[in-house]
Amino acid sequence: MALRSKLRSLALLRHRLFSTSILSPDSKTPLSSKEKSRAALSLLRFEKNPERILDICRAAALTPESHLDRVAYSKAISKLKESHYYEGIREFIKDSLARPDFKSERVVSHFIVLYGQAGLVKDAIKLFDEMPNMGLRNNVKALNSLLFSCVLAGEYGEMKRVFSEFPRKYGLEPDLDTYNTVLKGFCDSGSANSAHSILAEMERKSIKPNATTFSIVIAGFYKEEKFSDVEKMIDLMKKFGMRPGIGIYNVKIQSLCKLKRSSEAKAVLDGVLSKGMKPNCVTYGHLIYGFCREGKLDVAKSLFKEMIDRKLKPESHCYYALVYYLCQGRDFEAALGICKECMAKGWVPNMTTMKSLVDGLVSIEKVDEAKEIIGQLKEKFSRNADTWTEIEEGLPK
Repeated sequence: MALRSKLRSLALLRHRLFSTSILSPDSKTPLSSKEKSRAALSLLRFEKNPERILDICRAAALTPESHLDRVAYSKAISKLKESHYYEGIREFIKDSLARPDFKSERVVSHFIVLYGQAGLVKDAIKLFDEMPNMGLRNNVKALNSLLFSCVLAGEYGEMKRVFSEFPRKYGLEPDLDTYNTVLKGFCDSGSANSAHSILAEMERKSIKPNATTFSIVIAGFYKEEKFSDVEKMIDLMKKFGMRPGIGIYNVKIQSLCKLKRSSEAKAVLDGVLSKGMKPNCVTYGHLIYGFCREGKLDVAKSLFKEMIDRKLKPESHCYYALVYYLCQGRDFEAALGICKECMAKGWVPNMTTMKSLVDGLVSIEKVDEAKEIIGQLKEKFSRNADTWTEIEEGLPK
């Protein structure tokens, strides 16, 4: 018994040392679970070799129970899909499911979703079908994961089939999440009109829609420019005793901005303010991005200032969008100011945007400012230091 325990300890130590050698070669001590997850996520952001991606995931011993690990799983699957390494995805998920600590409906549901993210819906359906053989129940959570898997893969025909056949086949009663997922699929596929019949079915089954339900459907009708149906949904919300909150107005604003109707979206914000409601950083983020896309940079800058004046904190992607579009509009001084604020928070736009900013600053004879930016980038991203050094050497002296 003591020998078996000793062998198990040695095997565990070897795995820890193997993990550390891949995830953090310079570390002298084994990494904790959280350190492994962070190291894996950092490496996955830049790794392109499919086999290396799998090695990183195995070394980190990822688990779907951890939020950080779920992000890492998703990043790995996206990268493997980009490489069309489908057999590797299948092997990775199969190996993961062989782990004794992964025998739960929740974990299997997560892998069903990952199959959908990879575009492998048949594999997702097969895994769902095999759950009883694994000693697990086909519950409604797993059904919802399968439907979401179909939506992620854009397999809307399969989504309809699963929704139509599987509840009866497996003796499952659809819940609110089931209907919200199906509504998302219909709206994403340009079939928002189907929402009327789905909502009617929900009412027959006494399943009350929530704010998410209406957000999905309203966005769907906007996407198809069916504005009268949007107002019908607002009226239906009131029928269910729900008042449109800022979340619903944010959906309206985002949808109008996507249609390049940002001025109308701004009118929605004005209506929100006149009702005494408080917009949030998401509200302004959608508007800023919308006006940037339409080339109305002065309005975008004004909204950004208004946002700051209201003590709202812009999210990272709001900064990234402003820096990118200000560079596109050749307003490099404004872009520099926004970029400095952004970097002070620890957020850095992508390399393409930063290169555009550096080139732009040089073009308006702000070489010192360009060099200062490059210095910060070299310090923060050592893996790109050589590239930035090369760019710096090409700047005017």
